[in-house]
Amino acid sequence: MKVVYSFFIAMVWLATGLSAFAQKTVVSGTVRDAVSKEPLPYVSVFFKGTTIGTQTDLNGNYVLSSVSPQEGLSFNYVGYITLSKHINPGFEQKLDVTLVPDAKALGEVTVVGGKKARYRNKDNPAVELIRQVIAHREENRISNFNTAAFRQYDKMLFSMSNVSEKFKNKRIFRNYQFLFQEQDSTLIGGKNLLPIYIQEKLTDKYFASDPTRNKSVIIGEKQVNFDQQLVDNNGMKVYFERMYQDIDIYKNNISVISNEFLSPIANAAPSFYKFFITDTIKTGNGEVIELAFTPRNGTDMLFEGKLYVSNDKHYAVTGVSMGVNKNINLNFVRALKIDLDFEPTVSGKYSLAKSKLIADFGLGKTKGMGFTGERSSTYKNYQYDIKLPDTIFQGRSIVAVAGASARDEQYWEKNRLDPLSKEQAKIYHNIDTLQKIPSFQRTVKIATLLFAGYGNLGPYEIGPVNTFYSFNNVEGFRLRFGGRTTPELSKRFYFENYAAYGFKDEKWKFFLSATYSINNKSIYQFPQNYVRGSFQRDTKIPGQELQFVQEDNFLLSFKRGLNDMLLYNDFYRLDYVHEYENHFSYAFGFKKWSQTPAGGLNYLANGGGLINRLTTSELSVALRYAPNEKFIQGKIYRVPIADRYPVFNLRYTAGIKGLLGGEYNYHNLTGSVDKRFYLSQLGYSDVTVEGSYIAGKVPFPLLAIHRANQTYAYQLNSYNLMNFLEFVSDHYVSVNIDHNFNGFFFNKLPLIKKLKLREVVSFKALYGGLRDENNPVSGSGIYQLPAFDNGLQRTYSLGNQPYMEGSVGIGNIFKLLRVDLVRRFTYLDNPEVTKWGIRARVKFDF
Repeated sequence: MKVVYSFFIAMVWLATGLSAFAQKTVVSGTVRDAVSKEPLPYVSVFFKGTTIGTQTDLNGNYVLSSVSPQEGLSFNYVGYITLSKHINPGFEQKLDVTLVPDAKALGEVTVVGGKKARYRNKDNPAVELIRQVIAHREENRISNFNTAAFRQYDKMLFSMSNVSEKFKNKRIFRNYQFLFQEQDSTLIGGKNLLPIYIQEKLTDKYFASDPTRNKSVIIGEKQVNFDQQLVDNNGMKVYFERMYQDIDIYKNNISVISNEFLSPIANAAPSFYKFFITDTIKTGNGEVIELAFTPRNGTDMLFEGKLYVSNDKHYAVTGVSMGVNKNINLNFVRALKIDLDFEPTVSGKYSLAKSKLIADFGLGKTKGMGFTGERSSTYKNYQYDIKLPDTIFQGRSIVAVAGASARDEQYWEKNRLDPLSKEQAKIYHNIDTLQKIPSFQRTVKIATLLFAGYGNLGPYEIGPVNTFYSFNNVEGFRLRFGGRTTPELSKRFYFENYAAYGFKDEKWKFFLSATYSINNKSIYQFPQNYVRGSFQRDTKIPGQELQFVQEDNFLLSFKRGLNDMLLYNDFYRLDYVHEYENHFSYAFGFKKWSQTPAGGLNYLANGGGLINRLTTSELSVALRYAPNEKFIQGKIYRVPIADRYPVFNLRYTAGIKGLLGGEYNYHNLTGSVDKRFYLSQLGYSDVTVEGSYIAGKVPFPLLAIHRANQTYAYQLNSYNLMNFLEFVSDHYVSVNIDHNFNGFFFNKLPLIKKLKLREVVSFKALYGGLRDENNPVSGSGIYQLPAFDNGLQRTYSLGNQPYMEGSVGIGNIFKLLRVDLVRRFTYLDNPEVTKWGIRARVKFDF
């Protein structure tokens, strides 16, 4: 009897619970303008006959729920006809609507012809308002609080856009039509999408203002994982995150797609933007002023759109909806849209609640297949002025908890701050299916070979392909073949090798190296900790640094002037590298170097006599500090990303006489600082300052042979009109400035601006010299300086004036090419010198 009674009670409880749940009404959707199809922000949405309501966000989206059944919705917006819609009571449903402008609400309008009023900042209420926003900017930033903590959820999507029906119906996709998705026609891009990537990340963030400290703790991370033989997942992830950074409207400059844009509320904004008050909107949190803004020059690196400002003493930004002009000088970016939505805090200030960035990339302006990238972020659980222990900020600024990348779907269902749509949730499965298509695998392998230069064979990669064939005056035609192992062979041991043969000198060259990873990570992955041993027998031009695998790029075989000086080298090296999480690193090295001159280069003792071979043994220690450095991280490569943070390098090398045949004692101390300076609308400058001092009496091959360039390629770190081995020094300082204006001037020229060209200028100066003990001209040097066959001096020391050269150039030609006109300013009387030169460089930029 108890069992029957208990069962009856349970059924009554369950029926009551289900009945109550069934009565809950949840409606979500988007509200748009019926004419323009643009989303409408701040539309009031109410259940009919109740006070239960909400407002649409900046994207026109709304969600409204009630625990009791509801039968209708009402949509109200100033300037539009009120709309009522029937809904199904007690169900969860989606309802998208369009509002029709209320033409009857307009009074009589009289149009009078006349001269258009000139826009002025003076006595302009919109400008006065934006100046108040600027004045209160620091007050409304998160840095105004002593401490802050919040949770951030990021979702990143990439798709092929504007996919044509012809492409969609290709044979290889015949059985895979489920891969394609229909895109909202009002969004950026075309109708059909082919999603290729999705990434999610859940992060707890902490901030303290005294001193300023930031910490990000990744508690969950998930992304599409391609076959490692086909695509580098880590490299793709870092690259996308670099392009789609957090948008902070309160910064003077905002980084978007690797470019700096002036914020509409920057200090200098009134000088570059036009502002117009377009509406005043009543919200549940008070009045909001709608402020439209547009660039004074449509081709400058500026935004255009609408800004929503609280009409109170704080003048806080409550929302932003902006994009860029279609004529802006952005490579491959066809369209860009940014939406920011802020919510009020307990203190009355506003905190960022949602952000969305959508960019469409392609070769054509609007037509043709391209790529659409979207990053949306949701912020919740803000806590201000709470006590944060110092231990939170110890270690790296960005860390991941153990198991963050192994969260199951149940965890994500519970913790996502913004749920995935059904279409988005399918992407993980669809990409797994796509990778199994043989034609897709072949296409990716071919693309990797063409763009990365390596052909993947699983545990071994052959390449780089651009070094397989080259030529020079000493070796003649040169063939080379080699490669390197990948982490698929071992995560501890790595090997590199190549063999090369010159058909003129009939000599074999080769390279072998073995590396052991101490921390059981890829030797290309941060932080590095490895030991490497290598042997290399090859040629090099004096003064050109020989790397572990010298890439004899075929295009660099073409050189100007006389370039017959070459060295045959035997390098024995042992290196230890250790990087730390704070981006400080040190390296210890041993190198035995035996060099033999070849071609037009001879080593002659200052007292007479030919020297066939020079041997040195060196011990070195190198220190490097690169705060906040980020990389394009691949499984077998790592490329630093240029940023505003400086990079410091210091290296000490000691030559030891008698150690394994070393012939000289000397000490070499070299230091450098590299930094990128962003100058807002005027572009950015890359600056390098370097200095060196060599102590000891040594022959000229062991001095600093300044890096010259006799190719037709513009080299950023070389002197492009200096001849090989033209200058040597035992002490020097140098400065190298390369500035890119990002089209600041070209964008203001009719017709020219349509080409989207970019202006570049550079200046390089080198000041140094030789002490008497190392100067053969004074009779004290060990070796004679090289000379031409006619007896004219070929190599010099720097005198009282520095070596200087500069260039002006045009970048972004065909979106890839930079061409510079280079001018040499000093030492013009040296033989074989050219005063002017034209150099070209291929560079991919956004």
